[in-house]
Amino acid sequence: MNLKLDVHCHTIASGHAYSTILEMVSRAKAIGLELIALTEHGPAMPSGANLLYFNNLKVLPSIIDGVEVLKGAEVNITDYNGGLDLPEETLKRLDFVIASFHDACLEAGSIEDHTNALINIMKRPYIHMIGHPGNPYFSIDIPRIVQAAKETGTILEINNSSLKPNSFRFGSKENCFNILKECMAQQVPIALGSDAHITFDIANFTHSLEMIKALDVPEELILNTSVDLFKAALYKKSNFTKI
Repeated sequence: MNLKLDVHCHTIASGHAYSTILEMVSRAKAIGLELIALTEHGPAMPSGANLLYFNNLKVLPSIIDGVEVLKGAEVNITDYNGGLDLPEETLKRLDFVIASFHDACLEAGSIEDHTNALINIMKRPYIHMIGHPGNPYFSIDIPRIVQAAKETGTILEINNSSLKPNSFRFGSKENCFNILKECMAQQVPIALGSDAHITFDIANFTHSLEMIKALDVPEELILNTSVDLFKAALYKKSNFTKI
């Protein structure tokens, strides 16, 4: 499978990552990617990027050394009413926004809490993807989440970092497997995210691809296979309230 993009990458701006923007772009070009999304952690994450960082992303070129660079964020969900750690006016100006639960920012609640929060967040046209929904610390009602993703045009991520043997999200494998099965059943596209915090992990989808192969997921449901396919999903999401 020829994958063209990585939608979940962090630089030193996230505070606990180890590579610069230019280092990440250089690596992306070297391995043949056409597009990467820079999705720094929002300010509720300890050492995360501050509001000014995201508001000033307009200075970053959209193409660097032949690689398209999406100016994005991984916003933290801060409560079960759908609170986020960046304001709407900032998020609307970004190319790509992931919303994620992180235990550093919010204590786990019930499956109902997590599910309802994500569904409400997915109804916002400027939230393009739910990050690592297989995280067992924030368990979800998978069929309901996939149905909401289908209705709102929101992308669900299969997060490769969560599937590593040494991942602190131990237990994600079964959840991700079930998310993939449900996405196949409902014909909902997914995106693979490396969640790279250093250049060497860009487009590292090793564990995700093992699962994709085991389930025989159709390529047309994997947005990383085509920049055009991915952008069509973003366009659908940004316009879902008008459909």
